[in-house]
Amino acid sequence: MGSTLFDKIWSAHVVNHIPDGPDQLYIDRHYCHEVTSPQAFAGLRSRGIGVFRPGRTVCSPDHNIPTLNQERPIADPVSRNQVETLERNARDFGLEYYGLCDPRNGIIHVIGPESGLTLPGQTIVCGDSHTSTHGALGSVAFGIGTSEVEMVLASQCIIQPRPKTMRITVKGHLRPGVTAKDLALYIITRMTTGGATGYFVEYAGEAVENLSMEGRLTLCNLSIEMGARGGLVAPDETTFEYVKGRRAAPVGEEWDKALAYWKTLKSDDDAVFDKEESLDAADIEPRITFGTNPGMGMGISECIPAAPEHNPIEAQSYRKALEYMGFREGEKLAGKKVDYVFLGSCTNGRVEDFRAFASVVKGKKKHPDITAWLVPGSHAVEKQIRDEGIDKVLEEAGFELRQPGCSACLAMNDDKIPAGKLAVSTSNRNFEGRQGPGARTVLAGPLVAASVAINGVIPETLDAQ
Repeated sequence: MGSTLFDKIWSAHVVNHIPDGPDQLYIDRHYCHEVTSPQAFAGLRSRGIGVFRPGRTVCSPDHNIPTLNQERPIADPVSRNQVETLERNARDFGLEYYGLCDPRNGIIHVIGPESGLTLPGQTIVCGDSHTSTHGALGSVAFGIGTSEVEMVLASQCIIQPRPKTMRITVKGHLRPGVTAKDLALYIITRMTTGGATGYFVEYAGEAVENLSMEGRLTLCNLSIEMGARGGLVAPDETTFEYVKGRRAAPVGEEWDKALAYWKTLKSDDDAVFDKEESLDAADIEPRITFGTNPGMGMGISECIPAAPEHNPIEAQSYRKALEYMGFREGEKLAGKKVDYVFLGSCTNGRVEDFRAFASVVKGKKKHPDITAWLVPGSHAVEKQIRDEGIDKVLEEAGFELRQPGCSACLAMNDDKIPAGKLAVSTSNRNFEGRQGPGARTVLAGPLVAASVAINGVIPETLDAQ
């Protein structure tokens, strides 16, 4: 029996196996931001030890940083302390650090791939659930807790139970106007927010193979939202072209050697997965969410489904979510007035997302009732936006390009949606209060978000702009 791609990478990194227990797994790359790392570094200090392999860890603040006036001291004392603590820890332990205004700074899950630090075949961890993003390049990447961050810093290894494997095959071609974000939201709704719990998911099929690398990053980013431990896509020519020439990527003979290995990273034809799912790309239209988790989603032309009456507890939770959002079973969201639009996050903060947004707003004007926050995922993305003239298109349409950061994805910085306001967001989570206390969030892709920003309401089709 052949091996899955996940099994090949995992097995190559097992240092020790505990009988009837977890594996000791070697970690190739560790990413570190300001939120989950302080206690880990404090633990090292209390034990009087250093970082075992400092060259394997890269630090960049992203959650707490402002997206305006980054050249000034951070005004919020809590955020400032978080960022300064990360900088001090990186300096004290000899770690690479990309601080504010450093051209390498950005959201950790954006800068890893774009810099060439994330490579096929690696094991990658970060104290952040959306570490699954990096699996798009054919790596085993997953989020870890604070105590595990300390474990990796101290030993470059982690103790982990081996997940089960699942393959989700998406057949056919995505329809025009359907993005990787729509594909991901569709999969989550089909699988439910717990349908992949305990699994590492490999995405396959023609629709996935035809995604750009940035689309694959969006797809893998959202794996955690259906409960998966992580998600990955087998590396191919799209992957290799993306990686080649990036700052930290191999060069010369090392590139040739790495490429030869990367080409072996695919599931064998006779590999057996613990679970298989198959979907048809033709069934997917542009998506939006209507509730308070990413699984509560539908096509933009559809009506909000009825509560699941077969399960009274789920039905109660379902109706509570609709009550919070101010929506009703059976109604359409098309035509609903929106207050805020957010383009950005580790889900949709790459240049491809800004190209898509700009393609819709070009030659039009932002709706006067919309507050729009357009936030690149990194300084490299911001530079590319300016180099391509996308910023001019946005400015002419009445939009302001902000500085990089996690921004309105979560309420840990200045970009908070006010209570009661409705936001259409390209981020990854729509939990109660996720974007600010009392804020209401509808998740969507960049094309839908752009339509909302121009028209002021949720569209029924993307032609109505």
